[in-house]
Amino acid sequence: MSETALDAAFFVRWMTAAAAAVDREAERLTELDSAIGDADHGTNMQRGFAAVVKALTEGEAPATPGAVLTAAGRQLISSVGGAAGPLYGTLLRRAGKALGDAAQVSAEELRAGLSAGVDAVGQLGGSAPGDKTMLDALVPGVAALETSFEAAAAAAGDGAVATVPLQARKGRASYLGERSIGHEDPGAASSALLLAALAEVAA
Repeated sequence: MSETALDAAFFVRWMTAAAAAVDREAERLTELDSAIGDADHGTNMQRGFAAVVKALTEGEAPATPGAVLTAAGRQLISSVGGAAGPLYGTLLRRAGKALGDAAQVSAEELRAGLSAGVDAVGQLGGSAPGDKTMLDALVPGVAALETSFEAAAAAAGDGAVATVPLQARKGRASYLGERSIGHEDPGAASSALLLAALAEVAA
């Protein structure tokens, strides 16, 4: 794993790239959600990350990596409806808290921070890998950060695709029972976009 130090500007670029990816893929995310959810995941995430970019780029930008993620998480909680806002907000806020007040963090510190965020998402949703949720992309993706940013993006993407044959055990999709089988989980798909954006800005 790279020992490159990551500063607040890097984290702003990550959130901006994530917003662009969500914007590009919003229609696909909503299509996935229309099969097993409320058909609004794409538009919700699009609105949320647009708010994140606005908060981070207009006015005084947060000075530390931890502050960037905390601010981003706060925006997602306040602007994304349903379960996605609290879950994504918890992921980023908890990761930001774990990074503390350091002006720069290492890639390993980022991995540890995101790992803390993933644990918090699992606690909030009462979910685990295999339940057909965002954790199916986040857990393997964050674990693969130990190798490289590219490996993390690939593992998260594979994790999202691997939700297709699973039966949902959490969230609205779980009400469908066996009918949830055969569809990619939209939360896992958007989580894969988040880690793909991280690899993009780190390249």
